[in-house]
Amino acid sequence: MRFRVMAAAAAVLLTTTTVACGAENEPGGGGGGDAKIAFLMPDIASTRYEQFDAPLFKAKIKELCAGCEVLYQNAGADPAKQQQQANSMLAQGVKALVIDPVDSAAAASIVQAAQGQGVPVIAYDRPIPDKKADYYVSFDNEKIGQLIAQSLVDELKASKATGGILQVNGSPTDAAAGLIKKGIHSAVDPSGFKLLAEFDTPGWQPPKAQEWVSGQITRFPHQIAGVVAANDGTGGAAIAAFKAAGAKVPPVTGNDAELAAIQRVIAGDQFNTISKPIKTVADAAAVVAHEFAQGKKPAGKTTLFDTPSELFTPTVVTRATVADVLGAPDFALKVADVCTPEYKAACDKLGIK
Repeated sequence: MRFRVMAAAAAVLLTTTTVACGAENEPGGGGGGDAKIAFLMPDIASTRYEQFDAPLFKAKIKELCAGCEVLYQNAGADPAKQQQQANSMLAQGVKALVIDPVDSAAAASIVQAAQGQGVPVIAYDRPIPDKKADYYVSFDNEKIGQLIAQSLVDELKASKATGGILQVNGSPTDAAAGLIKKGIHSAVDPSGFKLLAEFDTPGWQPPKAQEWVSGQITRFPHQIAGVVAANDGTGGAAIAAFKAAGAKVPPVTGNDAELAAIQRVIAGDQFNTISKPIKTVADAAAVVAHEFAQGKKPAGKTTLFDTPSELFTPTVVTRATVADVLGAPDFALKVADVCTPEYKAACDKLGIK
């Protein structure tokens, strides 16, 4: 009789434990073992998302939680597609959703839907001002704009350049682009150089930026002293526009330190870019997402758009600093990636080994 009672008690305990473990793995629940975590990126125009952000985020999650699964998708610059991807992720029972929004305003509905199901949302790289996410991880985008523009202004002053500046901004639907734009104006407006014209590039699309810059070259012949471009795609497009017009390429900025941009800096075609070690933000986002998946609520280091945030400071890359940046242990590109036969002579000249 005593044996049967003990066996029944053990069965009840086992059943209770099993139910508790199952509850841990419900969407929005605690735990984090074998959790699914969504990682939604915005486009393929910037090569970084496929080459670095997604693999680095997955690797860090795997390090933190061997049984966790990252569900990754890229929206291809389509906000409606990103909404569908988010809905699919929620239906699959993710415990945290990390999103770099195509359209910061449209992403508010994704935040609302996720939070309505108890799933925390981590805004990644681009903020979501219209609906408070649970966390925001990024490099300081306003600082990025200020740094690339001030670097250009200092170069123009040092070279005693005359003329004005073109400003090629990012997507008008991207809140991060708005912050970069604000930072650019903080350096350009008081610089003493005339802002000839500026353009918000739809979807960050380089062809749109190139088309616009081409028109400005015709509009302002021999008057463009420099171009502040908000990322490497628009910067490369501006350079292509000058070359296509047979005009001298003025100093042109960039941002993201993409492979092609670093090579352009080394070759002297692009004046600067911004090194934002993607591992820094990918790792930070993975840690935060894992904590949320465990039912924890990580505290932010600062606040932006009323959202707990962690913002990292980027580094300007020019020909004078590119060797040091390439040698940094956390920089994604290696010398062998950059100094291909076409760029070997330029690398040697800068002491890049």
